[in-house]
Amino acid sequence: MGMLDGKVALITGAGHGQGRAHAVRLAKEGADIIAVDVCADIAGIDYPMATEAELDETVELVKQAGTRAVKVVADVRSLAAMRAAVATGVGQLGRLDIVVANAGVTGLGLGHLDDEQIERSWDAVVDTNLKGVWNTVLAAGPVLIEGGQGGSIILTSSSAGLKGLTAPGAFGNEAYGASKHGVVGLMRQFAVEFSPHSIRVNSVHPTGVNTMMINNPAMAAFFAEFPDAANSISNLLPIQVLEPEDVSDSVLYLASDMSRYVTGVTLSVDAGFNVK
Repeated sequence: MGMLDGKVALITGAGHGQGRAHAVRLAKEGADIIAVDVCADIAGIDYPMATEAELDETVELVKQAGTRAVKVVADVRSLAAMRAAVATGVGQLGRLDIVVANAGVTGLGLGHLDDEQIERSWDAVVDTNLKGVWNTVLAAGPVLIEGGQGGSIILTSSSAGLKGLTAPGAFGNEAYGASKHGVVGLMRQFAVEFSPHSIRVNSVHPTGVNTMMINNPAMAAFFAEFPDAANSISNLLPIQVLEPEDVSDSVLYLASDMSRYVTGVTLSVDAGFNVK
Protein backbone atom coordinates (compact mmCIF):
# COMPACT_ATOMS: atom_id res chain seq x y z
CA MET A 1 0.00 0.00 0.00
CA GLY A 2 1.51 3.30 -1.12
CA MET A 3 1.39 6.69 0.56
CA LEU A 4 -0.33 8.20 -2.47
CA ASP A 5 -2.75 5.47 -3.48
CA GLY A 6 -5.73 6.92 -5.34
CA LYS A 7 -4.07 10.30 -5.83
CA VAL A 8 -3.31 12.10 -9.09
CA ALA A 9 -0.26 14.31 -9.49
CA LEU A 10 0.48 16.82 -12.22
CA ILE A 11 4.20 17.35 -12.83
CA THR A 12 5.70 19.88 -15.22
CA GLY A 13 9.11 19.43 -16.80
CA ALA A 14 8.50 15.69 -16.63
CA GLY A 15 10.44 14.74 -19.75
CA HIS A 16 13.73 14.20 -17.96
CA GLY A 17 15.79 15.27 -14.95
CA GLN A 18 14.05 16.09 -11.71
CA GLY A 19 10.59 16.03 -13.26
CA ARG A 20 11.00 12.45 -14.43
CA ALA A 21 12.42 11.38 -11.07
CA HIS A 22 9.48 12.98 -9.25
CA ALA A 23 6.99 11.27 -11.56
CA VAL A 24 8.50 7.85 -10.98
CA ARG A 25 8.86 8.36 -7.22
CA LEU A 26 5.25 9.43 -6.75
CA ALA A 27 4.05 6.64 -9.02
CA LYS A 28 5.88 4.08 -6.89
CA GLU A 29 3.78 5.33 -3.97
CA GLY A 30 0.57 4.86 -5.93
CA ALA A 31 -0.08 8.19 -7.66
CA ASP A 32 -1.30 8.44 -11.22
CA ILE A 33 0.68 11.04 -13.15
CA ILE A 34 -0.12 13.84 -15.56
CA ALA A 35 3.30 14.29 -17.18
CA VAL A 36 3.74 17.69 -18.83
CA ASP A 37 6.69 18.96 -20.85
CA VAL A 38 7.28 21.49 -23.64
CA CYS A 39 9.23 18.91 -25.68
CA ALA A 40 10.93 21.63 -27.71
CA ASP A 41 14.01 23.78 -27.38
CA ILE A 42 13.50 27.33 -26.07
CA ALA A 43 15.01 30.37 -27.78
CA GLY A 44 17.51 32.02 -25.46
CA ILE A 45 18.45 28.79 -23.65
CA ASP A 46 21.77 27.26 -24.67
CA TYR A 47 21.10 23.60 -23.93
CA PRO A 48 18.46 21.13 -25.17
CA MET A 49 15.09 20.63 -23.56
CA ALA A 50 13.50 17.20 -23.24
CA THR A 51 12.20 15.60 -26.40
CA GLU A 52 8.80 14.03 -26.90
CA ALA A 53 10.52 10.63 -26.97
CA GLU A 54 11.92 11.37 -23.49
CA LEU A 55 8.45 12.31 -22.24
CA ASP A 56 7.18 9.02 -23.68
CA GLU A 57 9.90 7.25 -21.70
CA THR A 58 8.77 8.96 -18.50
CA VAL A 59 5.22 7.77 -19.15
CA GLU A 60 6.47 4.23 -19.69
CA LEU A 61 8.49 4.33 -16.45
CA VAL A 62 5.40 5.47 -14.56
CA LYS A 63 3.39 2.60 -16.02
CA GLN A 64 6.15 0.18 -15.07
CA ALA A 65 5.81 1.48 -11.51
CA GLY A 66 2.22 0.27 -11.60
CA THR A 67 0.11 3.40 -12.09
CA ARG A 68 -1.50 5.32 -14.93
CA ALA A 69 0.06 8.20 -16.83
CA VAL A 70 -1.23 10.86 -19.18
CA LYS A 71 1.28 12.57 -21.46
CA VAL A 72 0.67 16.23 -22.29
CA VAL A 73 2.94 18.34 -24.48
CA ALA A 74 2.45 21.90 -23.26
CA ASP A 75 4.44 25.06 -22.60
CA VAL A 76 4.17 26.36 -19.05
CA ARG A 77 4.72 29.88 -20.37
CA SER A 78 1.17 29.81 -21.74
CA LEU A 79 -1.75 29.95 -19.32
CA ALA A 80 -4.11 28.67 -22.01
CA ALA A 81 -1.82 25.72 -22.67
CA MET A 82 -1.67 24.86 -18.98
CA ARG A 83 -5.43 25.10 -18.57
CA ALA A 84 -5.77 22.70 -21.50
CA ALA A 85 -3.11 20.38 -20.02
CA VAL A 86 -4.94 20.21 -16.70
CA ALA A 87 -8.25 19.59 -18.45
CA THR A 88 -6.74 16.79 -20.53
CA GLY A 89 -5.14 15.06 -17.56
CA VAL A 90 -8.07 15.40 -15.20
CA GLY A 91 -10.44 14.39 -17.98
CA GLN A 92 -8.63 11.06 -18.30
CA LEU A 93 -7.71 10.41 -14.66
CA GLY A 94 -10.75 11.89 -12.96
CA ARG A 95 -9.24 14.08 -10.27
CA LEU A 96 -6.23 16.12 -9.15
CA ASP A 97 -4.56 16.10 -5.73
CA ILE A 98 -0.91 17.10 -6.16
CA VAL A 99 0.78 19.72 -8.31
CA VAL A 100 4.54 19.77 -8.79
CA ALA A 101 5.48 22.95 -10.68
CA ASN A 102 8.96 21.79 -11.59
CA ALA A 103 9.71 23.07 -15.11
CA GLY A 104 12.72 25.39 -15.12
CA VAL A 105 15.63 26.64 -17.22
CA THR A 106 18.73 28.78 -16.83
CA GLY A 107 20.68 31.09 -19.14
CA LEU A 108 24.37 31.97 -18.90
CA GLY A 109 27.15 33.87 -20.60
CA LEU A 110 25.21 37.03 -21.31
CA GLY A 111 28.40 39.05 -21.62
CA HIS A 112 28.96 37.49 -25.03
CA LEU A 113 25.51 38.36 -26.35
CA ASP A 114 24.02 41.45 -27.95
CA ASP A 115 21.14 43.31 -26.30
CA GLU A 116 18.43 41.46 -28.20
CA GLN A 117 19.89 38.09 -27.19
CA ILE A 118 20.25 39.20 -23.57
CA GLU A 119 16.59 40.19 -23.40
CA ARG A 120 15.56 36.93 -25.08
CA SER A 121 17.49 34.94 -22.49
CA TRP A 122 16.00 36.92 -19.59
CA ASP A 123 12.48 36.45 -20.93
CA ALA A 124 12.97 32.73 -21.49
CA VAL A 125 14.20 32.16 -17.94
CA VAL A 126 11.71 34.37 -16.11
CA ASP A 127 8.75 33.29 -18.24
CA THR A 128 9.51 29.62 -17.63
CA ASN A 129 10.65 29.67 -14.00
CA LEU A 130 8.31 32.29 -12.57
CA LYS A 131 5.40 32.90 -14.93
CA GLY A 132 5.34 29.17 -15.71
CA VAL A 133 4.91 28.34 -12.04
CA TRP A 134 2.21 30.98 -11.72
CA ASN A 135 0.41 29.63 -14.83
CA THR A 136 0.60 26.08 -13.50
CA VAL A 137 -0.97 27.00 -10.18
CA LEU A 138 -3.60 29.22 -11.78
CA ALA A 139 -4.60 26.36 -14.07
CA ALA A 140 -4.55 23.60 -11.47
CA GLY A 141 -5.69 25.43 -8.35
CA PRO A 142 -9.40 25.68 -9.20
CA VAL A 143 -9.49 21.93 -9.86
CA LEU A 144 -7.97 21.22 -6.44
CA ILE A 145 -10.50 23.53 -4.81
CA GLU A 146 -13.41 21.96 -6.68
CA GLY A 147 -12.25 18.51 -5.61
CA GLY A 148 -12.90 19.48 -2.00
CA GLN A 149 -10.26 17.09 -0.63
CA GLY A 150 -7.45 19.52 0.04
CA GLY A 151 -4.18 18.93 -1.77
CA SER A 152 -0.52 19.78 -2.05
CA ILE A 153 1.19 22.24 -4.37
CA ILE A 154 4.97 21.97 -4.58
CA LEU A 155 6.99 24.64 -6.34
CA THR A 156 10.54 23.91 -7.44
CA SER A 157 12.81 26.80 -6.54
CA SER A 158 16.55 26.43 -5.91
CA SER A 159 19.34 27.28 -3.52
CA ALA A 160 19.48 30.32 -5.80
CA GLY A 161 16.02 31.21 -4.49
CA LEU A 162 17.43 31.79 -1.02
CA LYS A 163 20.85 33.37 -1.64
CA GLY A 164 23.05 34.65 -4.45
CA LEU A 165 25.12 31.90 -6.07
CA THR A 166 27.44 33.66 -8.46
CA ALA A 167 30.85 35.30 -7.95
CA PRO A 168 32.12 38.87 -8.37
CA GLY A 169 32.19 39.82 -12.05
CA ALA A 170 30.40 36.64 -13.18
CA PHE A 171 27.40 38.32 -14.77
CA GLY A 172 24.81 36.30 -16.63
CA ASN A 173 22.70 34.37 -14.13
CA GLU A 174 20.58 37.18 -12.71
CA ALA A 175 17.37 35.98 -14.32
CA TYR A 176 17.69 32.57 -12.71
CA GLY A 177 18.29 33.95 -9.23
CA ALA A 178 15.52 36.54 -9.58
CA SER A 179 13.02 34.00 -10.88
CA LYS A 180 13.79 31.45 -8.18
CA HIS A 181 13.48 34.10 -5.46
CA GLY A 182 10.18 35.03 -7.09
CA VAL A 183 8.96 31.46 -6.70
CA VAL A 184 9.29 31.89 -2.93
CA GLY A 185 7.05 34.95 -3.11
CA LEU A 186 4.47 33.02 -5.13
CA MET A 187 4.62 30.13 -2.67
CA ARG A 188 4.00 32.33 0.34
CA GLN A 189 1.16 34.17 -1.37
CA PHE A 190 -0.50 30.99 -2.59
CA ALA A 191 -0.08 29.33 0.82
CA VAL A 192 -2.30 32.04 2.30
CA GLU A 193 -4.78 32.08 -0.57
CA PHE A 194 -5.34 28.31 -0.70
CA SER A 195 -5.35 27.72 3.06
CA PRO A 196 -9.16 27.88 3.52
CA HIS A 197 -9.39 24.87 1.20
CA SER A 198 -6.81 22.77 3.12
CA ILE A 199 -4.48 23.02 0.16
CA ARG A 200 -0.85 23.26 1.22
CA VAL A 201 1.77 25.17 -0.78
CA ASN A 202 5.52 24.75 -0.25
CA SER A 203 8.75 25.17 -2.21
CA VAL A 204 11.79 22.93 -2.52
CA HIS A 205 15.28 24.35 -2.87
CA PRO A 206 17.85 21.92 -4.27
CA THR A 207 21.55 22.58 -4.58
CA GLY A 208 23.15 21.50 -7.86
CA VAL A 209 21.47 18.41 -9.30
CA ASN A 210 22.89 16.01 -11.87
CA THR A 211 20.68 17.03 -14.80
CA MET A 212 21.03 18.64 -18.22
CA MET A 213 20.77 22.08 -16.61
CA ILE A 214 24.28 21.81 -15.19
CA ASN A 215 25.72 19.10 -17.45
CA ASN A 216 25.92 21.04 -20.70
CA PRO A 217 28.63 22.86 -22.69
CA ALA A 218 27.26 26.34 -21.93
CA MET A 219 27.51 25.77 -18.18
CA ALA A 220 31.00 24.25 -18.53
CA ALA A 221 32.15 27.30 -20.50
CA PHE A 222 30.70 29.65 -17.88
CA PHE A 223 32.54 27.93 -15.05
CA ALA A 224 35.75 27.80 -17.09
CA GLU A 225 35.57 31.58 -17.54
CA PHE A 226 34.53 32.23 -13.93
CA PRO A 227 36.04 29.52 -11.70
CA ASP A 228 35.04 31.44 -8.58
CA ALA A 229 31.42 30.96 -9.61
CA ALA A 230 31.93 27.20 -9.55
CA ASN A 231 33.52 27.45 -6.12
CA SER A 232 30.59 29.52 -4.87
CA ILE A 233 28.15 26.64 -5.35
CA SER A 234 30.07 24.01 -3.40
CA ASN A 235 28.16 22.24 -0.63
CA LEU A 236 28.82 21.89 3.08
CA LEU A 237 28.47 18.11 2.99
CA PRO A 238 31.12 16.28 0.96
CA ILE A 239 29.05 15.79 -2.20
CA GLN A 240 29.40 17.75 -5.42
CA VAL A 241 25.88 17.38 -6.82
CA LEU A 242 22.69 15.58 -5.88
CA GLU A 243 20.92 13.01 -7.99
CA PRO A 244 17.35 13.89 -9.04
CA GLU A 245 16.00 11.09 -6.85
CA ASP A 246 17.45 12.81 -3.78
CA VAL A 247 15.09 15.71 -4.40
CA SER A 248 12.18 13.39 -5.18
CA ASP A 249 12.19 12.04 -1.64
CA SER A 250 11.50 15.55 -0.33
CA VAL A 251 8.82 16.09 -2.97
CA LEU A 252 7.15 12.88 -1.82
CA TYR A 253 7.20 14.12 1.77
CA LEU A 254 5.47 17.37 0.77
CA ALA A 255 2.99 15.51 -1.44
CA SER A 256 1.99 13.00 1.24
CA ASP A 257 0.11 13.13 4.52
CA MET A 258 3.45 13.03 6.32
CA SER A 259 3.44 16.81 5.83
CA ARG A 260 -0.29 17.38 6.25
CA TYR A 261 0.26 20.42 8.48
CA VAL A 262 3.25 21.82 6.60
CA THR A 263 2.56 24.85 4.44
CA GLY A 264 4.38 28.04 3.52
CA VAL A 265 7.77 26.36 3.97
CA THR A 266 11.00 26.72 1.98
CA LEU A 267 12.43 23.19 2.19
CA SER A 268 16.17 23.13 1.41
CA VAL A 269 17.57 19.97 -0.13
CA ASP A 270 21.02 21.42 -0.45
CA ALA A 271 23.65 19.34 1.38
CA GLY A 272 24.10 22.26 3.75
CA PHE A 273 24.78 24.82 1.04
CA ASN A 274 22.81 27.61 2.67
CA VAL A 275 24.56 27.35 6.03
CA LYS A 276 28.16 27.11 4.89
